[in-house]
Amino acid sequence: MNHISFLGAGRMASAIVTGLINKGARTPAQIACLGSATDTTAADLAARTGIAATNNLETLLAGAGTVVLACKPQQLAQLDASLAELTRGKLIISILAGKRLARLAQTFPNARNIVRAMPNTPGQIGAGVTAWASLSSLAETDRANIDQVLGSLGRVVAVEETQLDAVTGLSGSGPAYVFEFAAALRDAGVAAGLDRDSAKQLAIETLLGSAKLLAQGSEEAETLRDQVTSPNGTTYAGLQRMAARDFRGIIKETVLAATARSEELSRD
Repeated sequence: MNHISFLGAGRMASAIVTGLINKGARTPAQIACLGSATDTTAADLAARTGIAATNNLETLLAGAGTVVLACKPQQLAQLDASLAELTRGKLIISILAGKRLARLAQTFPNARNIVRAMPNTPGQIGAGVTAWASLSSLAETDRANIDQVLGSLGRVVAVEETQLDAVTGLSGSGPAYVFEFAAALRDAGVAAGLDRDSAKQLAIETLLGSAKLLAQGSEEAETLRDQVTSPNGTTYAGLQRMAARDFRGIIKETVLAATARSEELSRD
């Protein structure tokens, strides 16, 4: 049963569908999503990718071995009670932020297994990283399926569920921190005398190149930092100012604040 059904057709669902098709992991005929009379999101996704869109839960789930839960987190409590039986024996993959496995098991009590995943927004272009945890041990075929479905967004990392709040604080929310840093670099370049367009391009390319250099090598970030830094040079002057303002401490507080908020939301 290689068919996959999506409860939700937003950006992340669209990214998974596109990734699965582009990588040849599924054909459009093996994918369906749930639509509604008041929202054209599912119909638009179907028109763009060739997958099926339906307003009927039974039609959606018939023949599907995997169900991806990709609606809004607050919609979980509003899902049709018939899903408990309609998802019997199916693998549930949830990308709902803050919804724990125990809570998901209440909605899908007859699923053969449930996976809670935390993707991030670069997954929209296949450059994301997704951490996941399962309710119980996964069969080998389901593990391979997880790698395919979540791998459509980029890299995949298995963790314990107790670590998913920290994952949310780091990689889930992390792109926003990077975007904020990019904006800060741009604005600093303007303050130093560059025009805005040049400052923006220089900031983006600096981030891209630095990330690639870090990813493709085996050196720690500190080692690469030191390779750029000459004693009493320009980089040293900048780093000294960052240290004086406790840049690392600010980032630590940022991630811990997001992690704490994720923990709060998970208790709802």
